Amino acid sequence: MDEDLRATLGNTAITIARALCYTNAGTIEFLVDKNKNFYFMEVNARIQVEHPVTEMITGIDLVREQIRIAAGQKLSLKQEDIVPKGWAMECRINASDPEDNFMPCPGRIESVVFPGGPGVRIDTHIHDGYMVGPFYDSLIGKLIVWDQDRSSAIRRMKRALDEFDIKGIQTTIPFFRKIFLNKNFQKGDIDTHFLDNL
Repeated sequence: MDEDLRATLGNTAITIARALCYTNAGTIEFLVDKNKNFYFMEVNARIQVEHPVTEMITGIDLVREQIRIAAGQKLSLKQEDIVPKGWAMECRINASDPEDNFMPCPGRIESVVFPGGPGVRIDTHIHDGYMVGPFYDSLIGKLIVWDQDRSSAIRRMKRALDEFDIKGIQTTIPFFRKIFLNKNFQKGDIDTHFLDNL
């Protein structure tokens, strides 16, 4: 992603949102090929699970801004005030078993140790003794890291994943460790078949 492509995607997203008379937090998603051609995928008319990535690189509380819009207020900033800084990544921590086709793994969490340090954010509700039920989405937390560039963010995420320990249930943490150790992922040499070949 370079600044020209970012600007083009942003302007295209704005054009789509205006054509829809859309007023709320939301995401317009595109798929980009190796030649920087992009293709519209979908509009998600809600705050995204990945919104902390945007918050980490912009310093903007998107949920607060969404509440302002819902209350009929204006946004507290303008587009030109938003200056992305650094690189952020997010891992969805699910109560599911990567070795069993990501089947949900409800059960009691015996203990949990969260990673910490600068540039590390955890969004979760779990705790020692927490019971993960079988009736809802298996998402139990999000691990988000920020650093100055992609390679530094990868190193920070690897460390945070190594520190993150949940006992009592299977989670996606080992799966993410495998991804972040992958040389092709580290180089950014990935495509839509990446997980099939992992």
